[in-house]
Amino acid sequence: MNPNLPRLPGNLLDRRRFLGDIGTGLSSIALAHILGRQGLLGANVSGKEPFRPDIDPGRPYAPRTPPLAAKARNVLVIFCSGACSHLDTFDYKPELVRRHGQPMPGQEKLVTFQGEQGALARSPWEFKPRGQSGKMVSDLVPHLAALADDLCFIHSMQGKTNTHGPGENFMSTGQTLDGFPSLGAWVAYALGSEDQSLPAYVAIPDPRGKPQNSVNNWAPGFLPAAFQGTDFNARNPIRNLAPPGSVAGDRDAATRAFLQRLNEGHAARFPGDGDLAARIASYQLAARMQLAVPGVADLSSEPAHILRLYGADEGGSHILDTRAAYARNCILARRLVEKGVRFVQLFNGAYQTGGEGVSNWDGHKDLLNQYSVHGPVLDKPTAGLLIDLKQRGLLDETLVVWCTEFGRMPTFQKGSKGRDHNPAGFTCWLAGAGVRKGFSHGATDDFGYKAVQDVVSVHDFHATILHLLGLDHERLTYYHNGLERRLTDVHGEVVRPVLA
Repeated sequence: MNPNLPRLPGNLLDRRRFLGDIGTGLSSIALAHILGRQGLLGANVSGKEPFRPDIDPGRPYAPRTPPLAAKARNVLVIFCSGACSHLDTFDYKPELVRRHGQPMPGQEKLVTFQGEQGALARSPWEFKPRGQSGKMVSDLVPHLAALADDLCFIHSMQGKTNTHGPGENFMSTGQTLDGFPSLGAWVAYALGSEDQSLPAYVAIPDPRGKPQNSVNNWAPGFLPAAFQGTDFNARNPIRNLAPPGSVAGDRDAATRAFLQRLNEGHAARFPGDGDLAARIASYQLAARMQLAVPGVADLSSEPAHILRLYGADEGGSHILDTRAAYARNCILARRLVEKGVRFVQLFNGAYQTGGEGVSNWDGHKDLLNQYSVHGPVLDKPTAGLLIDLKQRGLLDETLVVWCTEFGRMPTFQKGSKGRDHNPAGFTCWLAGAGVRKGFSHGATDDFGYKAVQDVVSVHDFHATILHLLGLDHERLTYYHNGLERRLTDVHGEVVRPVLA
């Protein structure tokens, strides 16, 4: 505001002052636009030179060399939707056993997501020392427990929200709001993929349905649409890939070749049109997927001993049928990694069918009965996946990430036999390329309520995953709306103690 202009009573504004303020505002907008175009606005607080991969719009999935030394070439994320309880799986708390049935000290009147909390509740499953490391793991997941010496646990995770949708967003995208790129989209944007007949990024929903936030877990946000995850699973591979039975193979091939010539001519008439090139590239990928996806999703060639390893040959009951379906998704995940797909996101648990806690890890009402279903579905197939990756030598170059949106309370909710939401402390684990084996980092308090030692944020977690891929989370950026956007926003530190 111009101080030389006469002031009017109250909040009145005359025409001269209005025009003067408008002029100042417009010049500020113009300055912001110029600075933004030059990459000087919303600056990179790290002071590091941004890394923006050089992407050919016509070949968005071409493999790109990371700027730093990489330990991992691929990432396989196993996401347990519904907030899997750390206190009933991987985070052993003797004090919780000793004080079972008592109020949590200092938190007697604690009210959480669904209401008032009751007494402390020990896990219904016994914890036992496993492997040479002696890691205490629950009998809920005995097959994974047997692999404790291969896993790197982070027991001090903290989130920002106690609600499932924003929690899924935060773990998948680093933001609680919708509309931001997922971790897999950032990785595909930075590194492309080794296989040009398959997407760089594949999401495999649980056979029972999709996670609560569905596609937002694998969406590209403001990144180019080419980097969205393609979702399909072993039960429902991408439909309508095969040509009609009435069209002969040579005729179909000739049609596609003719279409390719038309596309090339169209691109030649509009050189430099990145959107056009990207659109043609997406159609070309779809054509290649017609040949590649049916083959990779067809598990009939898997030998009997592999099906047994995963539990994919079992059935006859609700749990066994569900486990076999999830097991086939685990085999599909291995086959995609084997083919060179850069980022695979495998979901365990869904919100599309059955209601609360029936097909996901949201154990509010009856933890024992709910988790007695979910534990066996997760356990054997996931353990089989790790064993299979290891015996094929794929674990040496693949980073496996097990995560969930947040943890659960050490108390039972008043009036129920289940645990409420708890973002203050929970567990994730890593395995494979570049991480320590049989190692535990950080800790929650004596009851597993809150992370208190070497606290790890979701941004730290993401920074560590990018680091193992040869990417500096402070440098990997995308210019959007005047800001140099990052997966980790303005936060995050690599969790170096977990690195091998």
